[in-house]
Amino acid sequence: MPLADLPGSTTGPDAAVVRVLSYNIRSMRDDRQALARVIRACAPDVVCVQEAPRFFRWRKAAAWLARETGLVYTTGGATAAGPMILTSLRAHVEHAEDTLLPRVPGLHRRGFATAVLRFGGGHRDPGAPESDPGAPESDPGARESGDGTRESADGVRLGVVSCHLSLAQAERYEQAGLLLDHLAALDVPYAIAAGDINDRPDGLAFRRIAGKLRDGWATEPWGSEATSNPKDPHQRIDAVFASEGVEIIGCGVPAGLPGITDADLLAATDHLPVLAALRLPRVAPV
Repeated sequence: MPLADLPGSTTGPDAAVVRVLSYNIRSMRDDRQALARVIRACAPDVVCVQEAPRFFRWRKAAAWLARETGLVYTTGGATAAGPMILTSLRAHVEHAEDTLLPRVPGLHRRGFATAVLRFGGGHRDPGAPESDPGAPESDPGARESGDGTRESADGVRLGVVSCHLSLAQAERYEQAGLLLDHLAALDVPYAIAAGDINDRPDGLAFRRIAGKLRDGWATEPWGSEATSNPKDPHQRIDAVFASEGVEIIGCGVPAGLPGITDADLLAATDHLPVLAALRLPRVAPV
C-alpha cells in the first residue's frame, strides 16, 4: 500500500493521530544520507531507534540525525545501550529517562529509552483571544502552535519505550517481562513499545509482549510485514506494540515513500522501518 493510505498527523479536540516509526539504524554505519531520507519521508512524530551510535562522539551523531530529519533528540543512545527516541515539535516531552537492564556476563548490555509525551489539543483556546494579547490565559500551560493558534496543555499523554531485546532466548524472554513492567510503571493513559525484538511473532518473548499489548501489524496490517533484511525480507523481528485504548489505524513496512527508492532502503541500514499511525482519543476527566 502507498504511504498516502496512512493518515497524517493531526490534533483536535477529540483525539490526536500520531505517527510512530521504529527503525534499527545499525549505529549509522551505512549510508547516513539515505537513512535520513527514509526517516524524513515517513513523516514521523516519534522515532524509536535501535542501535543508535554508542561510542566516540555518539551525541554528535545523534544530533546530526535529528537535524537532518527535522526532529529533536529526546533521550537514549549510549546512555540506554543503543535504543534512542527522536520526536517532532508536535510532542511536548514531560519526562525522559534511560534504563540499563541487568547484564548477563558475556552478552551485550541492553536498555530502554523512555519518554512520556503530550500531544496538544490542536484547538483554539477560547480563554485567550488573539485579538487581546493582554487577556488572562484560561490555561497557563497553553503554548503557541505553528499556525499562531493556542494549544491547550490538556493534551493526550503517551508513554513510549524504544527497546532492542537480546539475541539469547532466555535473556530475551526475561527482558520482555521487564519491558511490560516498565511500561505499566509509567502510569499513562496510553503506552507503546517499539523496537527490534530479535524474535519472530511465534517466539516466546514476542508472544509474551503480545499477550499484554496489541501487535500493530497483527491488529491492522498495512504495507508489508517482513523487516529483516532489506535484501531478502523474510522475517518480522521489529514491531510496534500498543496498550488498550490506542486505536491502531495501520502498521507495517511502508511502501511508496515519496522520493525513496529500493536502493535507499538497502543503503540506509540492515533493517526495514516499521511505521504506524495511532489514534489517541482524549481521556475524559475523572
